[in-house]
Amino acid sequence: MYNDLKDKVVVITGGSTGLGRSMAVRFGQEKAKVVINYFKDEKEALDAKKEVEQAGGQAEIVQGDVTVEADVINLIQTAIKKFGTLDIMINNAGVENPVPSHEMTLDNWNKVVNTNLTGAFLGCREALKYFVENGIKGNIINMSSVHEVIPWPLFVHYAASKGGIKLMTETLALEYAPKGIRVNNIGPGAMNTPINAEKFSDPVQRADVESMIPMGYIGKPEEVASVAAFLASSEASYVTGITLFCDGGMTKYPSFQAGRG
Repeated sequence: MYNDLKDKVVVITGGSTGLGRSMAVRFGQEKAKVVINYFKDEKEALDAKKEVEQAGGQAEIVQGDVTVEADVINLIQTAIKKFGTLDIMINNAGVENPVPSHEMTLDNWNKVVNTNLTGAFLGCREALKYFVENGIKGNIINMSSVHEVIPWPLFVHYAASKGGIKLMTETLALEYAPKGIRVNNIGPGAMNTPINAEKFSDPVQRADVESMIPMGYIGKPEEVASVAAFLASSEASYVTGITLFCDGGMTKYPSFQAGRG
């Protein structure tokens, strides 16, 4: 637990499910004030809010589409009105779907890139605006992926968006470091989240994915949440502009294990 996170105001996009929800609950355990952005499912968001409160934090839910500029502005403004300030911005909302690149429509490309990259940019921009105008040494955490460095056939839109997040994060970290604002990425590998539930329920597909992970198991959302809490805390006060991979070693060329190659 990180004592300095108590009463900090945290905004999490896509915070009602999956990794976002796990992070929301972890910040609740840290006694933070958590603003949960959700896209459509209000009941899911209310359930997440209840979990945060049961964990010991305070919570508010805000509906919004991260690809819509007005919605992102409203999200930040609602957090400030509700809790008085903003300390930590987590750009977590994301989508993916497999499509052969030569068959990918522009709409499909735009949906993924606009959500994953442009949505994250809008969240960064609005948080930075507030931090700079109010002299706050704030903290931004973007959700990248192992696919900011690992190519992923059938997911060119997703890989491009995560590669973009890598350089966006590094650029913003460099630009705002003199103001004491930290900007980092988390790069999850294969995680046991609802979006992957069907895939990992198939023993063959699960074993195939696990073979790509040197540690040999699918990651738990709580493991990503622990990374987020660390990066948000003063324990990481000298850390900015990095991607901290939470991937069981997936980025370390597992096919070369045991001296193969």
